Amino acid sequence: MTASTTRRSTAKAGQVTKSRIAAAGAIAVAGTLLLTGCGDQTKDNSSSASKSSTKAAPLADKLPKEIRDKGVVRVGSDIAYAPVEFKDKSGKAIGIDPDLADALGKQLGVKFEFQNGTFDTLITGLRSNRYDIAMSAMTDTKDRQDGVDSDTGKKVGEGVDFVDYFNAGVSIYTPKGKTQGIKSWDDLCGKKIVVQRGTVSHDLAKAQAKKCPSGKKLGIQAFDDDQQAQTRLRSGGADAGSSDFPVAAYAVKTSGGGKDFEIVGDQVEAAPYGIAVAKDQSQLRDAIKAAMDAIIKNGEYDKVIAKWGVEAGSVKEATVNGGK
Repeated sequence: MTASTTRRSTAKAGQVTKSRIAAAGAIAVAGTLLLTGCGDQTKDNSSSASKSSTKAAPLADKLPKEIRDKGVVRVGSDIAYAPVEFKDKSGKAIGIDPDLADALGKQLGVKFEFQNGTFDTLITGLRSNRYDIAMSAMTDTKDRQDGVDSDTGKKVGEGVDFVDYFNAGVSIYTPKGKTQGIKSWDDLCGKKIVVQRGTVSHDLAKAQAKKCPSGKKLGIQAFDDDQQAQTRLRSGGADAGSSDFPVAAYAVKTSGGGKDFEIVGDQVEAAPYGIAVAKDQSQLRDAIKAAMDAIIKNGEYDKVIAKWGVEAGSVKEATVNGGK
């Protein structure tokens, strides 16, 4: 994603102390011995729990203390981008990103708590400390890294760092059986396309519109989320849609039991998805990278990628700011 989406073109532990008053005489002696024994047992239990916690979450110490103490990483995400992140019938966030986040949490000893937001406000949410990270099929781009608006080229903020964990290109899809000869972006001139606002698909559509010859205008309809765009296309309000390849492929497979859409042409603009982290949170960024590398190494990453059928986008290691 750009400063827009490829998309899409970011605990508290306390100690309780107790005081007790011992009785006099023999009771005092017995009480003292009893309390001493309890104290030793408490120490042993604490030590055992600490070792158990370290074993269960081997990378916990890499997190910033304030996040480690809270036990929660607040994740900004547009949870309407199946299969990357979306809600099941109960309202629970599921998909590639939530599954990977669960695996990261086991390495870091914290819970990744997904909070829903529109995609084009997620980086702003990072800047305002509403979220700790943004994990939302967000394409790592230089504009986002540098805080540059992709439309105007102007500086709009401090930018963010990315931990890259997946690769995806952009696809075009049409109503099934109604491709109208669309195979590439050039074929969209004179047509109408639906996209999610602030995504790479949106950027590509705007760039293509400038190339279209006079009399063959490309009409662009941008929506807050991809599901709204799909609904518009399904109803006949446009000729084509564009999303990241995993999202387009999932829509083609599931919408109308596979009878609504078809992908046309090849993927373009292949680029890495990144977990966005504020520039001043390098320790958190490095902790997430370490955790991502760990789940790639132990096989949990591959299990998630295979579960959602997106092996073509898998990576062998996490990278920082690999987008261009």
